[in-house]
Amino acid sequence: MNPRRLLIRALPIGIAVLVVFFQYFSSEKFTNEAGRTAHHALNPQQEEQLGLQSYQQVLQESQTIDSGPEYELVKRVAARLAGATGPAATTFHWQVSLVSSPQINAFCLPGGKIVVYTGILPVAQTEAGLATVMGHEMAHATLRHGSERLLQQKATQTLLTGVQTSLGDMNYEQQRAIMGAIGAGAQYGVLLPFSRDHESEADKIGLSYMARAGFDPREAVAFWQRMSEASSGSGKPMEFMSTHPSDATRIAQLKALLPQAQAEYDRTKPR
Repeated sequence: MNPRRLLIRALPIGIAVLVVFFQYFSSEKFTNEAGRTAHHALNPQQEEQLGLQSYQQVLQESQTIDSGPEYELVKRVAARLAGATGPAATTFHWQVSLVSSPQINAFCLPGGKIVVYTGILPVAQTEAGLATVMGHEMAHATLRHGSERLLQQKATQTLLTGVQTSLGDMNYEQQRAIMGAIGAGAQYGVLLPFSRDHESEADKIGLSYMARAGFDPREAVAFWQRMSEASSGSGKPMEFMSTHPSDATRIAQLKALLPQAQAEYDRTKPR
């Protein structure tokens, strides 16, 4: 390849790299409760607005339960956990809704908007089991994982666009082969490990929240064991292809975190 063509091919990639550097260094920097400093695509006010919009949309499209023992259980656990969150949640306006659905799921949107599906209650079994999954989801919000992932996705897409532009003189089949290989590398080498790290971080902080709130952290291991049984046979992908750690990895990590969480739990007990 002659130098002129090499320069023409490298120019779009160079521009993309510069754009990514600008996106990164102009973004907001935040040190989360886990002690990790990260950059974010949105500020807390933007996150809260986006979270509220998504929350309202979910409620409009769902059948909510607003009374009864299950609702009171979810509301009670959410209130105790909210009181145990750290300084990142001081501006949150916590809200919780129970949705009638067989889905075994729960989530917490930025700004503290929590949705719990009734399908997860039989797996939770106890208040501590429910606190495990709710604390994990609330930790995603307080750690601002969504905004951090958004910045990473923007950067990845910018770089991929730069590479694709640099391949403009190739035929379609060549472009598709190269972009497919690079896209797979980004997915399995960057995006999915990043997501799994977030899941593990939310497990750690969520475990701390439930311990501070007076829920026995040992119940977290039992809950995830039940979750593993509930999802057995569902064709889960291998860990390196998944957004989440494998059940075995997650449980092992939680067991390693138990001594510290148990110490926090013991400090909450009345003397």
